[in-house]
Amino acid sequence: MKREETTKNRHFLADKRWFMPITIAGFIAGTILISSFIKTADYSILCSLAKTRSIAVEEYSASPVQLQAIIHYATSSIVPQQNFKEISVTFDVLKKRSPCNFLVFGLGYDSLMWTSLNPNGNTIFLEEDPKWLQSVLKDAPILHAHAIKYRTELKEADDLLIHYRSEPSCYPSKAYLRGNEKCRLALTGFPDEFYDTEWDLIMIDAPRGYFPEAPGRMAAIFSAAVMARNRKGSGVTHVFLHDVNRRVEKVFAEEFLCRKYLVKSEGRLWHFEIPPASNISSDDSAGFC
Repeated sequence: MKREETTKNRHFLADKRWFMPITIAGFIAGTILISSFIKTADYSILCSLAKTRSIAVEEYSASPVQLQAIIHYATSSIVPQQNFKEISVTFDVLKKRSPCNFLVFGLGYDSLMWTSLNPNGNTIFLEEDPKWLQSVLKDAPILHAHAIKYRTELKEADDLLIHYRSEPSCYPSKAYLRGNEKCRLALTGFPDEFYDTEWDLIMIDAPRGYFPEAPGRMAAIFSAAVMARNRKGSGVTHVFLHDVNRRVEKVFAEEFLCRKYLVKSEGRLWHFEIPPASNISSDDSAGFC
């Protein structure tokens, strides 16, 4: 995630940077109200007892992380990396799928937002920089995050594509992640939770990919495709990839996430809906797409 320096506060009406944080706070407040309204209505249909309706509202009132997120964004001029329209793409899916399993590559100024928009769900963050992770968790200990290491460097991107096409353990029908040391694009050595959870949404907004020695997002994109194809549950896996204006992100997305599964493009964000491999008729010679 991008580390932006905190600037001095200015008068609210004169500073446009306040628009985004206030909007995000509104997103979160809206999620709370919608959840409460829908659940209360359901209980009203099923039971006319006032006590039951009261319990429903109580169960779906704001969670601690939602309240913390509202306060954080309502009093901060620091904006997330994604803009309003980009955030709205993922928010629209979360409104339908939450509570769900939501995997986010990267930890940053938007992490409280993503967690609060998935109330009662499982949202975890994977961060490459342990110092940055500790810094974020110091202010937001309620976040669920892991420090991880990548085996790749951005300057290897072209070689990694050649490697994938010649390494059987990278082929679509044989690809797996945990312990797959032969495939250099497979994410290995990650926490068990990463492998054992079937992810409904995957957000790729990290690791860093703007200088040659950075890890790049090649392995994250490949591994997201593998996890989506190996899905056992019903429905598709929603994959959101940010910074598609950069060559590597775009090339690897088209190779592994596939243009035919691209359902929405907004700014620098692409949204894919990837079906499990059991619903796909293809062979290894055709690659992932």
